[in-house]
Amino acid sequence: MSMLDGKLTLVASIQSGLEIVLKHELINLGYEPSGAINGRISFEGTMKDVARANMFLRTASRVYVLLSKFKATTFDELFDSVNIIPWEDILPSDLGVVVTAKALKSTLMAFSSIQSITQKAIIVRLMKKRGQNRLPDKNKVTVEVSIYEDEVCVYLDTSGDALHKRGYRTLVGDAPLRETLAAGMILLSFWKHDRVLLDPFVGSGTIPIEAALIGRNIAPGKNRNFHYEKFANGTKFKDKALEEAISLEQDNALRIYGYDINPKAIKLAVKHATSAGVDKHIHFQTADMKTFSSRFAHGIIITNPPYGERLKSDNLGNLYSEFWSMYNRLDNWSAYILSAYPSVEKQFGKKADKVRKLHNADIKCNYYQYYGEPPASKNKS
Repeated sequence: MSMLDGKLTLVASIQSGLEIVLKHELINLGYEPSGAINGRISFEGTMKDVARANMFLRTASRVYVLLSKFKATTFDELFDSVNIIPWEDILPSDLGVVVTAKALKSTLMAFSSIQSITQKAIIVRLMKKRGQNRLPDKNKVTVEVSIYEDEVCVYLDTSGDALHKRGYRTLVGDAPLRETLAAGMILLSFWKHDRVLLDPFVGSGTIPIEAALIGRNIAPGKNRNFHYEKFANGTKFKDKALEEAISLEQDNALRIYGYDINPKAIKLAVKHATSAGVDKHIHFQTADMKTFSSRFAHGIIITNPPYGERLKSDNLGNLYSEFWSMYNRLDNWSAYILSAYPSVEKQFGKKADKVRKLHNADIKCNYYQYYGEPPASKNKS
């Protein structure tokens, strides 16, 4: 019996600022998550739950199985503790291993040495148990060794490619926004499927596409593969998770709009939406955001406008002022703006109702939130 056959400690990694969103996602999936520590949230489950987490989590970066946790201040301690992990019960004989390393505030800080010692400990164990003196060079899975204040965690990466790689975005425009961050921005907003959503700087279409997936409850992992499928019964668990995902999809009507002044960006956004299967639910238009108007009240703007980091603009101040003028013409809309431009509130002439720190890749940004009046409750007489 493999240690992967029983109860497991699972760990979902998350980028800074989105921890509360991921925690709510896990609760909604029926789990009892821990608090976030160093960008990771743990929860209990089995390989079935590994498949569900990879299939359904919209904001997680990866899903891991925690194989072991121990203290180590020497490489001998690291070797011995990795070597006692029952690798022969975890790794099928046709799988190779890539070892990655992280270390912070620890005695062992040499990443290359941590990797080579871990790799050696795994091979020595398998050689003793199986007579296997080397691991396959292809068909590899990733083992991560993470050390913080001399406490070592050995993780098995079950995701493979990072979970922001949904499979629909084959090409990217300038300053692409990760799918996981776009989903987090939407889940932090007041948007629901029955309200209008606009991205006036749509780029390659990520925000509207993620909104359409959320609005129709389409699982983000529906059209991709994962590394856990390489393990015993992995394809069976994948099939079960996919069956559950399809059964939960909803046929909601959506009013989602994507504007961009660049026709090449709109062409790319349409291509990605088509690949994601949601092109019929998003209206993309080559247009200046200044021209947008809507007869609907209580809509939501969620956007990642230019801010002079990766995209150079000669007059960002005017751009943000014109954006604010457009927003103010709308009837009780809310606006959510991810930007590293330092003068957003100055150009808007108004403090945001809430500001959250987020990162767009390696760029520190603020997520400015301006709230319109909420729609009247449907339950009111």
